[in-house]
Amino acid sequence: MKNNFKQFNLEPYLLEAISELNFKEPTEIQTEVITNIQSNRDIIAQSKTGSGKTHAFLLPLLNQLGQNANNVQVVITAPSRELAEQLYQATIQLTKNAPWDIEVSRFIGGTDKNRQIESLQNSQPDVVIGTPGRLFDLIQSNELRTNSAYAMVVDEADMTLDLGFIEEVDKIASTLQSNSQLLVFSATIPQKLQPFLQKYMNQPIRIEIENKEVISDLIDNWLISTKSKERTEVIYNLLTIGNPYLVLIFANTKENVEKLANQLIDRGLNVGILHGGLDSRERRRVMREIHNLDYQFIVATDLAARGIDIEGVSHVINAEVPQDLSYFVHRVGRTGRNKLPGIAITLYSPGEEDEIQIIENMGISFEEKTIKNNEIVDAPEKRTERKRPAKPLEYDAEIAGLAKKSKKKVKPGYRRKIRSKRKELNKQKSRQKRKQNKRKK
Repeated sequence: MKNNFKQFNLEPYLLEAISELNFKEPTEIQTEVITNIQSNRDIIAQSKTGSGKTHAFLLPLLNQLGQNANNVQVVITAPSRELAEQLYQATIQLTKNAPWDIEVSRFIGGTDKNRQIESLQNSQPDVVIGTPGRLFDLIQSNELRTNSAYAMVVDEADMTLDLGFIEEVDKIASTLQSNSQLLVFSATIPQKLQPFLQKYMNQPIRIEIENKEVISDLIDNWLISTKSKERTEVIYNLLTIGNPYLVLIFANTKENVEKLANQLIDRGLNVGILHGGLDSRERRRVMREIHNLDYQFIVATDLAARGIDIEGVSHVINAEVPQDLSYFVHRVGRTGRNKLPGIAITLYSPGEEDEIQIIENMGISFEEKTIKNNEIVDAPEKRTERKRPAKPLEYDAEIAGLAKKSKKKVKPGYRRKIRSKRKELNKQKSRQKRKQNKRKK
């Protein structure tokens, strides 16, 4: 059988929408997920960012929609407003050519709740997409009736757990019928998610698409030391060398995002700002302007690293090494998409070598660069020649505890304390090893 979307017996309007998106062949996760949803299986799916999982669940679920049902048929939860908006837009695109009216509604925090209640009193939508808090709020007040839904999707489940929304998702799932299909999509499956999965899923099939490379081989992954240079100056130089198409710059806190963005704006650059401190209306406006390419440069927190799809990102700059190092892959994965090349640049200061080493231990390699005569060139002196442990750092519970605390707001010198503690423990281990060798002799 030819490997295209016709093999799934999709409605003509869905095939038309796929053609408009220029999708030729289903991705690996799309083939696996669509087939199993059509077999009415509960699914736990893990796959990397950009694998096509959104359309993997939307296509088969929309294909099952009944006509003129006037009740909720599909419920989709997303942990952030931006992700919910993205899912909503994808669903609208797929259903716009349907021969009957498919009502798709989004319910997210920070929007007019009274207007949403008024709309629900007139009719119940076919597809409901929203953030867990607002969805459960409307369900609890009996305005939104989800007990008729034949399927529920929990998108970005690990992020939902991290942000503290799993309790609301649990309550939403409890309103569904026992034979409703539950589909969970997540980059990772943390242990704390297991009780929810065991409570609501009926012999789920696990789909895990192996990530063949940690980051795409289409991405040039560069590392630049700021040394004694002012970080904003380095970033400004990177943004003005050549002519990057669209640059996503990551900082660790909303305060740092605001500060860096304003410094770049003061230097005459066209910069957008995206972080969780913006109200709902402002965040929607910024996302709309980003998609309209009103900005060439966007400074963001990790809010933009998980799931949010910004097309055409040619460069990613890590203005700071992420506090949660697992976010490094998510950040860098914003570029090098749709078979287009990309460049990822990570800045680091003296004292952050250990964090870079941990990233390298994840299987990620860097090309070390520097800026010279307004050009990006190979660094003459490599960090690896100056400082690199002979082997990956061993796990130590005490060090891990200190490192975990260092991700929070701590007193100056805390990172130094971690390095000092690590050296002390390594010395102790060396002494113990020497004693053991002497005893053996």
